Amino acid sequence: MKSRTLKTYSAMLIALLLVGGLSGCGADSGDGDGDGGRQVPSVFEIQDEMVSRAPVPEPDPERRAYFGDLHVHTKWSFDAFAFGTVASPDDAYRYAKGEQIDHPSGFPLQLSEPLDFYAVTDHAMFLGVASEASDVTTDISKYEFAEAWHDLNTGEGDGIFGLIQRLAAFGFLGGAVEAIQADEVEEEVLLDVTRSAWADTVRSADLHNDPGRFTAFVAYEFTSWSDDMGNLHRNVIFRDSDEVPAVPFSRVHSANPEDLWEWMDGLRERGIDSLAIPHNSNGSNGNMFRLVDWAEEPLDDAYAELRIRNEPLIEITQIKGTSETHPLLSTRDEWADFELMEFRVGSPLYSQPKGSYAREALLNGLLFEQQGIANPYAFGFIGSSDTHTGASGVEEDDYLSKLGLLSVTPEQRGSVPRSSLSLMGLVGAAANVEIDGENYASGAQPTFGASGLAGVWAEENTRDSIYDALSRKETFGTSGPRMRLRFFAGYEFAPDMLDRNDVVTVAYANGVPMGGELPARGDQAPAFLLWAMADNNSAPLQRLQVIKGWIDEAGQPNEEVIDVACAGGVMPDPTSNRCPDNGATVDLSNCSFSAATGEGELRVMWTDPNFDASQRAFYYARVLENPTCRWSTWDAVRAGTKPRPDLAATLQERAWSSPIHYKPATGTAG
Repeated sequence: MKSRTLKTYSAMLIALLLVGGLSGCGADSGDGDGDGGRQVPSVFEIQDEMVSRAPVPEPDPERRAYFGDLHVHTKWSFDAFAFGTVASPDDAYRYAKGEQIDHPSGFPLQLSEPLDFYAVTDHAMFLGVASEASDVTTDISKYEFAEAWHDLNTGEGDGIFGLIQRLAAFGFLGGAVEAIQADEVEEEVLLDVTRSAWADTVRSADLHNDPGRFTAFVAYEFTSWSDDMGNLHRNVIFRDSDEVPAVPFSRVHSANPEDLWEWMDGLRERGIDSLAIPHNSNGSNGNMFRLVDWAEEPLDDAYAELRIRNEPLIEITQIKGTSETHPLLSTRDEWADFELMEFRVGSPLYSQPKGSYAREALLNGLLFEQQGIANPYAFGFIGSSDTHTGASGVEEDDYLSKLGLLSVTPEQRGSVPRSSLSLMGLVGAAANVEIDGENYASGAQPTFGASGLAGVWAEENTRDSIYDALSRKETFGTSGPRMRLRFFAGYEFAPDMLDRNDVVTVAYANGVPMGGELPARGDQAPAFLLWAMADNNSAPLQRLQVIKGWIDEAGQPNEEVIDVACAGGVMPDPTSNRCPDNGATVDLSNCSFSAATGEGELRVMWTDPNFDASQRAFYYARVLENPTCRWSTWDAVRAGTKPRPDLAATLQERAWSSPIHYKPATGTAG
């Protein structure tokens, strides 16, 4: 068939997106004769062999904390396949449910505790194409741009030469685009691959979704970036799979996120609900939270409503760093330097902090509201991993980064010195940097973190219940540990509520949870209920904080970090609003820490002493663990070397609640 242009190809894809849906896919059951005539026992004959399953818990009106990962790549993503990943969506979901799967290098990966929900979010752009291009029997492999991928991950390209081939194979992306633009690729060939990989993704989510026990979402990643714009990626999560598009909307159709939102609106009109979650705003070079739209026009109500309708959440932390804030933006926050990744995603260039971090965006959202414009940045928080091996890697002492065969060694990750004789340590790593006479890998990878997880408060572990929690922003993000964090605001809260067995029921009845909006009640100041519970498999809690942002009477944005509960039951200093040092220590020779110092739970009722009923404000909770070893220090301990001196030796794992927004009464100065 005659080849067509990229424009025609895109138009055809869009047409496919807007027609036909996919329902859950199942295997053909056959005619019953495929077993060569073997008699199949009846259900009565095999009933004693049936597997006993845990009962489904009853829905909890007070809601439970569920933990998951909504950012996972498998072999269908071109970059993950280049990293050596052959794990399928099926493998990824099995891993999330507690089963063992293989790392690209062959050793087993297994969670210490299963997750509650998971979403495979492979790149929609060239979905499945790299994997298919490696198979020399496929139609797509016959094109010149696919030659670098031949036999990759089939056993023919192992070892040092296989690693070199993986680096060369990244030229596939540019080559594929050029081939499409030059009319050298038949769009049906690409569409067949995309449809097949997407159908497999949907089938796998339906196969592993187990209402009440485990939730598997149908999802994908919309991948938009440029050297100048930086990262503008979003993960698109569908509520269910009863009807989803035949192929997902991708950068092939448009690099403009506004077009993605319009497409999502169109699907919603047909009863197909989805939400998008931006990630790695830290690597967006100031473009994720701009003050103008794609066409460089000032933001208005239409833009704001379109965006927040489709993007109620952002990913505040993941392997490629944390996007809460930056020391240049939050000069009075001593913890603003947590797991910073200061490069543009996929580039060695520095990423501009302004416009790249969540807290500043929240403040700018208040400024829009003050000007009478709808707030495009009234988002909630989650964490997720962005693993490219199918397996979330969020534990500091068991961290392998995200790059498969290109990050399997400590030398590649940049945590221990590189030897000139260590080819596996050299290939796949970034340029060299000399520190204290030792050579280390430079670039972004040493700044990556063992993060993160999404937490939701939901009645039950089902697609509908968890999706509803995501939509209403009753969510929190963690840097890896499964800390549980509650946050409420209300006008009828009293300190004695903390001692009641029904404290959560009362909080829901008389206030709003994280992600909510609290309207003014005259000049009355609200009270805030904060409740953090430690992960029993991690370090104790050190402090519980409120982060406040507001617009003052001069129309200027302000922020403040307030410690509201301290380990040991001591009170924060009233002048500095800081907890005293609780004496927590870490032994860097073996990464042991002082478990006796700190709390398993921190709970407090807090009222803002500087509350002004006329000022727009947001509040969110942040809880910090005692210090523990960073993954790079764990690498050094195992290698018998000193921790790399320019990296933090320890860190304080943490969790962030979604903000609660306070709305002053109409006509007030705020």
